[in-house]
Amino acid sequence: MPELHLDLTACHQHLVRVRLLHTPRHLSLRLALPAWTPGSYLIRDYVRQLEGLEITQAGHQLEPRRTSPSSWQLELPSLEPVEISYAVLAAELTVRTCHLDGDHGFLALAAVVLELEGERWSPHRLQLSLPPSWDAFVPLPELPGPAKGWLAADFDQLIDTPIEVGPHRSHHFNVAGVPHRWVSWGRDLQGADLLDSDPQLLSDLEKVCLACCRLMGVERPAADHYLFVLHLTESGYGGLEHDCSTVLQFGRLALAKPGGRRKLLQLAAHEYLHQWNVRRLRPAELSPYRYDQAVVVPTLWFAEGITSYVDQLLPHCAGCSSEAELLEDLGADLSRYLLSAGRRLQSLRASGEEAWVKLYRPDAYSSNSQVSYYLKGAVLALVLDLHLRRAGSGLPVVLRQLWASHGAVGRGYQEADLIAAFASQAPDLAELLPRWLSSCEDPPLFGYLADMGLRLEPRLAASQELGCRLEPGSGGLVVQRVGRDGPAQRAGLVVGDEWIALDGMRLRTIDDSMVHLRPEAPLIPHQLLFCRDGLVRSTVLLPTAPAVESWQLQLDASSPDLGTPDLGTAEVCAERRRRWLGLEAA
Repeated sequence: MPELHLDLTACHQHLVRVRLLHTPRHLSLRLALPAWTPGSYLIRDYVRQLEGLEITQAGHQLEPRRTSPSSWQLELPSLEPVEISYAVLAAELTVRTCHLDGDHGFLALAAVVLELEGERWSPHRLQLSLPPSWDAFVPLPELPGPAKGWLAADFDQLIDTPIEVGPHRSHHFNVAGVPHRWVSWGRDLQGADLLDSDPQLLSDLEKVCLACCRLMGVERPAADHYLFVLHLTESGYGGLEHDCSTVLQFGRLALAKPGGRRKLLQLAAHEYLHQWNVRRLRPAELSPYRYDQAVVVPTLWFAEGITSYVDQLLPHCAGCSSEAELLEDLGADLSRYLLSAGRRLQSLRASGEEAWVKLYRPDAYSSNSQVSYYLKGAVLALVLDLHLRRAGSGLPVVLRQLWASHGAVGRGYQEADLIAAFASQAPDLAELLPRWLSSCEDPPLFGYLADMGLRLEPRLAASQELGCRLEPGSGGLVVQRVGRDGPAQRAGLVVGDEWIALDGMRLRTIDDSMVHLRPEAPLIPHQLLFCRDGLVRSTVLLPTAPAVESWQLQLDASSPDLGTPDLGTAEVCAERRRRWLGLEAA
């Protein structure tokens, strides 16, 4: 059994000292560090942070042969125990990397632990050395005995285990009899522990967890224990799912804004639901994981898009948000989608297939040619849910069906399995769903919203359209993004250009440019002076009429299938909305 010892006492150096003890089975041994972590589809090359690799056997140092940037081959003189030691720099605070300082430590073990050839399915023992007064929060079974440690069933379970350490308080609660634990690092804007300033949070979180169980049609969570880890930072947002835990990152500034607490509950709901959808109800391409290479997964629209859709509904189902708040959140996502130019060039299936090289590596031009499978997947999930409701079913029915046929029995799914499950509830989806996945056209969103007595209302911008986004710079306004085929691109402008003057008038703030571009002003050419690469240039910029700046989801008593609005129509739509937003059957 490989034995892993992690020494985190060098916290001010941001170094995790690793010692891996192993009794080899063969005279040839391959070592490899994962290149990515499940749930985050980007080759991260964690080996960049590994240093000082040394391997000894019977007091003699051995020299491994590097076979790739993150793997080594070792020829052994005997089968005596081998000690492998190295250090990992932990200086990046995200939910998928490692961070260690004088306040706390967080380890994503895919970035830390070498896989030993032939031992992937063997149990692994874990021990930690911590600074004084620190505690460890590890979602693994503890080993009996005085020497505290934990036991992972295999390498997969080991690197699926996030480790949080520090002088933190933790809190326990139960969900349907299953023990849950909450630990947070960081303070809110008042400098207080989050649960001190919001003692109701865990009670609401428990309700959200129970809503997840109801959605999946089960009485209790899929895990037999669960750990929530929250990093409350100045800014940042994200989460990463694990079989029995999740790590959340949330900005304290965002938390203090209206709706911030609701967004935190939605994030928690998203990652908690992943213990079913993704972790156990898993794409076949991810069974088993291949840690050394990117794996094309055509069904990320289901794994992440469906989850992103229902994560907004779950706090509402739990009684933690109002219908008006939920419609506001759904409307914000629909607005972001409809304003995304890239949806016209990248299909939903392609977005998932290209995740490894596009979504996680955005640049200033990405929005012109890409759409997020989280965002468009959530929009498609809404359309599918409302389409199923026309047929007397609903998305929860399909989720429960797939859980029973695949997730609960450990069977990976292909895209054809998903299409068949949806088509079993609405036969026309056998043709419609593949088209929606492969097409760059929008699904018929507006008609489905009308079924629920809703409409999307456009809001025009307060200025003429320039086709670019500007932000104040040191000497003027700097172009941050240029829309494809818009006025700025037609004028020859590119990202990084610094606007100096418009029609001879100096530009220092966004408001300076708006003087020339009021909606009621004539659409005439403007002389623009700008700087690029240290050279001052000029061009002619011809704005267009104000464009849609946002879309708002609003109640609309009329509905195409119900005719002229009256009291009965409003009541029918309200009942439809109640069942839909409550994730009840149609």
